[in-house]
Amino acid sequence: MARLVLLSEGFAGRTYELKVDKTTVGRVSDNTFEIPESSVSSHHAEILLRGSDVVIRDLDSTNGTFINGEKISEATLKPGQILRLGTVEMRLETADGAGTASELASSGTVGAAAKPRQTLDQTRIIPQGVKLDELQGTGGPPQLGSTTGFEKKSNRGGKIFLIFVILAFLVLIGALGWVLFLK
Repeated sequence: MARLVLLSEGFAGRTYELKVDKTTVGRVSDNTFEIPESSVSSHHAEILLRGSDVVIRDLDSTNGTFINGEKISEATLKPGQILRLGTVEMRLETADGAGTASELASSGTVGAAAKPRQTLDQTRIIPQGVKLDELQGTGGPPQLGSTTGFEKKSNRGGKIFLIFVILAFLVLIGALGWVLFLK
């Protein structure tokens, strides 16, 4: 029986058995195979079992469907090939692990007929994203200057307001005294 083994970080080791003729794959829960990842469209693709063939059909997804790095709208996925939906990668495996050497050779896996398939001790994790030092090229966290935005602010406005209030109070007292003195 064919199954998809997820390889991307956060999903590594998760598998999905292809048991029915039509499997819908997408981010929302009404899909047969739900992949809750933002790069996967709500209804991303269909996986169709046609005899011994596994056919992948893109459902006009935003980030595309790829087999071994090539964008497809509909194509046959062979054992050992990598299917990518958005940024989530998975590999098709059959009941014997990945298929026969002739299946691997016809799928485009380089050198598969010449040497036996190597099994990995564990599922390979494909990292996602970019590290901060790769973005800035400095090799470390950003160096903050002498200002961080959290310095004590000047109290100049408060002083001006206080002087204005005192002057207004003195003028008011003077005016009140003048009115009372004239009576």
